[in-house]
Amino acid sequence: MKILFVCMGNICRSPTAEGVFRKKAADAGLLGQITLDSAGTHNYHPGEAPDARSQFHAKQRGYDLSMLRARAVTDQDFEAFDLLITMDAMNYSTLMHRAPAEAREKIRGLMEFAPELKVREVPDPYYGERGDFEYVLDLVEAAGEGLLVYVRERLG
Repeated sequence: MKILFVCMGNICRSPTAEGVFRKKAADAGLLGQITLDSAGTHNYHPGEAPDARSQFHAKQRGYDLSMLRARAVTDQDFEAFDLLITMDAMNYSTLMHRAPAEAREKIRGLMEFAPELKVREVPDPYYGERGDFEYVLDLVEAAGEGLLVYVRERLG
């Protein structure tokens, strides 16, 4: 299974989601059965490492984002990935608009995997403070658990 996490610039939320889910999948023994990546709907930061604040807060919880590099979503991603998981409604709408009709069913919002939180979006922490990055991690960790259940069911 191939999963692409998507936010706007691919330096805060989507690399955080990729890093968190990579560790969860590794801990569950599933990393060999899945491919993970992240990308942005906009090509604002090509080749850049995740935001230093995202890296710092993720590292405090045991997630290493240092090897990730920003890139933009490509047309090939709609064919290459089984799931394209967005962080908010704007990312979702952008992908739905760009996706070929047959790929639209692959696009999901991350918070769909944590319905118990009753939160629809992972807010962008870029212009925020320390607590905003921590909140993103809280949401991503919770949704990551639900996504792990989903992936296990699909892999059999």
